[in-house]
Amino acid sequence: MDWSYFIYFAIAAVLLWAVGAWAAWREKTTLAYTSTVIGLVVFFSFILMMWLSLERPPLRTMGETRLWYSFFLPLAGIIVYSRWQYKWILSFSTVLALVFICVNLFKPEIHSKTLMPALQSPWFAPHVIVYMFAYAVLGASAVMALYLLFFKRETVADEEFDITDNLVYVGLAFMTIGMLFGALWAKEAWGHYWSWDPKETWAAITWFAYLVYVHYRQIPTHKPRLALWVLIISFVLLQMCWWGINYLPAAQGSSVHVYSMPS
Repeated sequence: MDWSYFIYFAIAAVLLWAVGAWAAWREKTTLAYTSTVIGLVVFFSFILMMWLSLERPPLRTMGETRLWYSFFLPLAGIIVYSRWQYKWILSFSTVLALVFICVNLFKPEIHSKTLMPALQSPWFAPHVIVYMFAYAVLGASAVMALYLLFFKRETVADEEFDITDNLVYVGLAFMTIGMLFGALWAKEAWGHYWSWDPKETWAAITWFAYLVYVHYRQIPTHKPRLALWVLIISFVLLQMCWWGINYLPAAQGSSVHVYSMPS
């Protein structure tokens, strides 16, 4: 299996996810579940075959992490849909997954079997996979925040804020688990749990930003619009943590987390 087959799996998966999203709006619950899950199986089968072909988890390059993000967006969507029955979530996850799929199609990256020794830890794969799922859920919360700030004309209802809060709670929980996995990986690979590597620094900043949102929302006199702005800023910091550090001069040649770094 090589990267040239990706387009066929991607087209099939996106079409199935689109049918699932349409079914959710039409309240055809069984079709929504079935189509979305089959699409996930199709997409993950490509990831699995790439895993076998590379003889390592496809998590090394930025293109490979986009592959997982494209998978976790619909997965997060179907989980949220099954829990809270938000009709829009499958449409959102499908569109955003399509964006990342298109980026990978138009900007493919070289995928080699080479993996630096530090990345051969058993903690590496769960750390990145859990983080990708957290990013997908927090992406949904950011979209909800943008909707409430710029498109919702009447007063924000408690139910709509509950949607946003629930997405943040789930995303922050998985981010925390991902950080713990990362600390265990760092201890095994470099002998210490935390070293304030540029990636680790931005991960801590992002984690605290979402924690600020959670605690601010518990204040009875909090201002809803300010809370939403905190959430959007947190998502911007998340982007910095995910791929923005690749362009920081401080990270070049010193951070083991920079994806463009030679193996």
